[in-house]
Amino acid sequence: MNALSSGVFSTLREALRGSHGDFTEGPIGRAVILLAVPMVLEMALESVFAVVVVFWVSKLGAGAVATVGLTESMLALLYALAIGLAVAATAMVARRIGERDRERAARTAVQAIALGVGVSVPLGIAGALLAPRLLALMGASPDVVASGWKFTAVMLGGNLVIVLLFLINAIFRGAGDAAVAMRVLWFANAINLVLDPCLIFGWGPFPALGVTGAAVATTTGRGLAVVLQLVTLARGTGRLAVRREHVGVDPGTMVSLLRLSGSAIVQSLVGTASWIGLVRILSGFGSAALAGYTISIRVILFALLPSWGMSNAAATLVGQNLGAKKPDRAARSVFLAGGYNMAFLGAVGLVFVAVPGALVGLFTHDPAVRPIAADGLRIIAAGFLFYAWGMVLVQAFNGAGDTWTPTVINLFVFWLWEIPLAYVLAVRAGLGPRGVFLAIAIAFSTLAVVGAVLFRRGKWRKKRV
Repeated sequence: MNALSSGVFSTLREALRGSHGDFTEGPIGRAVILLAVPMVLEMALESVFAVVVVFWVSKLGAGAVATVGLTESMLALLYALAIGLAVAATAMVARRIGERDRERAARTAVQAIALGVGVSVPLGIAGALLAPRLLALMGASPDVVASGWKFTAVMLGGNLVIVLLFLINAIFRGAGDAAVAMRVLWFANAINLVLDPCLIFGWGPFPALGVTGAAVATTTGRGLAVVLQLVTLARGTGRLAVRREHVGVDPGTMVSLLRLSGSAIVQSLVGTASWIGLVRILSGFGSAALAGYTISIRVILFALLPSWGMSNAAATLVGQNLGAKKPDRAARSVFLAGGYNMAFLGAVGLVFVAVPGALVGLFTHDPAVRPIAADGLRIIAAGFLFYAWGMVLVQAFNGAGDTWTPTVINLFVFWLWEIPLAYVLAVRAGLGPRGVFLAIAIAFSTLAVVGAVLFRRGKWRKKRV
């Protein structure tokens, strides 16, 4: 028992410190843990931050929470862009690392960063200038537009740091430097957590910016984290070192990245833009419904983001093992990661189903908002057990470079199934916000079933990137 405990603690220490081992060799379970632990912890702090932001903003009232919810629904499109680029970068970097070609991995990283800058700058300018109109188009009341447009302008205008933070951490993860990505995100969120209440309420020497202060804090933390990422790549202290000779245009690599990221962006857009459709349906039920939805989704992200860490571990293992010509090992890695994720997310789902009111009570006591948020937690969490597998399977396809399969899955599950179902249940059947939550839970479960069927067919094994 002592030897077993010592081995477990040794593995955990190595995972947190950063492993320099070969993830295409040795016990698969150990490889999953070495990658998953820092990725789960990376996403865990991100989820803590997401909940803390709503905690502070909720003190400003339902209008401020609604502003955050509407803005994040628009940011979902930018997140889709960042995630799409990140998927392509992870797949290509992981494949090159598996092939033992670190020079091509470094050139891939440079091309990915250049793509991120090129697409995010014009979007940031447009978002900052059009913030009030965009809020109004999303169904915000005139009061919400008047009080919240600056928050929206800062968040949309600073999207460059969002894209680069996602993208460069994806490069680290693809290389197997999960601990580096973890420390970067911890650094960003530590700054956010400190600055949020200071800039929202004007603590100490800071000005009281209200809900806008949350946007300034977030953008500042992410911006400083991007600087840290670039310094780390330049110093080459991890598995990947970007030197002067890697900087420049590499047409072949750029074309491959564009091809993969294009389908990955469509995939992510199809999935995340569906949230805008859901918010648009909910906006017809008033600010209380929007606030309740925002709180419940933030709490759910607390559970889902660590699970994304497990899924990202599966993506890295698939990419590196395919690069090493070991597809069977890649498949076993996915099933192990899926089992771990199901155990974790299933346990969290039980808590959400059992005591949703107590969890929501930490963020609001508004009698109009609280029951809606509690319904959201209870109903959506009912699909967690299935979604645990679905998340891992989708990322496994992406790690293999097969980005079109999850694109088709997302199109079917979210646009042709979830949104029409939400409208029918919420509006036609008269269930209101509860109908939207039911549609989300049903879509989660459908995603897992469809993903499992397609994964077992095995076409992803032959994908080249």
